[in-house]
Amino acid sequence: MSYKVGVCQFKPELLNYKKNINTMKKMVENTSADLIVFPELATSGYLFSNQKEVNDIAEDFKNSETIRIFAELSKKNNCSYVVGLPEKDDGKIFNSSVLINPDGKYFTYRKTHLFYEEKLWFQPGNTGFNVFEAKNGIKVGLMICFDWMFPESARTLMLNGAQIIAHSANLVLPWCQQAMLTRSLENSVYSITANRTGKDIVNNKELFFTGQSQVVDTKGNILFRLDEVEESIKLVDIEPNISNNKDINEFNNLINDRITKYYK
Repeated sequence: MSYKVGVCQFKPELLNYKKNINTMKKMVENTSADLIVFPELATSGYLFSNQKEVNDIAEDFKNSETIRIFAELSKKNNCSYVVGLPEKDDGKIFNSSVLINPDGKYFTYRKTHLFYEEKLWFQPGNTGFNVFEAKNGIKVGLMICFDWMFPESARTLMLNGAQIIAHSANLVLPWCQQAMLTRSLENSVYSITANRTGKDIVNNKELFFTGQSQVVDTKGNILFRLDEVEESIKLVDIEPNISNNKDINEFNNLINDRITKYYK
């Protein structure tokens, strides 16, 4: 079964929710696809100065404007979306991504491995690495940015049945895009890394983001990779069911050959 997936790579403006959400809406309004992934913290930008900024722009998912907007878009366009945004829940703030489906259902992942100053603003995620059904029942696992550094993240999603890993990111280190080729290969899953572009500047601090959003197949081949600066949506057709085959050859299988008693 062919399944059209893609990324929306753009430059979120720091703390400008209205502009960011309008940009995201425009990018997908005339786009036909099955699954589209947006960057990490796409609604807020990244380089915060204080906790109040984060608290003010974070959303309670029980009455989230972002989820409402993308639920409408998902139904209208018959497409599942993965959106990164700050979440508030019971007095805690999480760096989260949400999978929103055409049937109105949504599923949340909270970032497990916080990077650098994220530890000042967010709580470590408490959801674990779960797999959810997107449009047409395709099994999608969510991870966020620095989770890539820990192979257990993608491996857990694979063992839980993920056919696609949707990886929202705000990457500043230079290694992730290439590392995700290995994550796809070693788990025989498709991966979609949606990164942002541009830079955030606050006082005497600035961060440059590396772009190069990409889709990688189950053999570690790059199906496409955007450049470092373009702001665009890019789509490709994949065959998610290929991810179900974990055979390497007639004698080896990625799951059956694991000898877990030695993985201590």
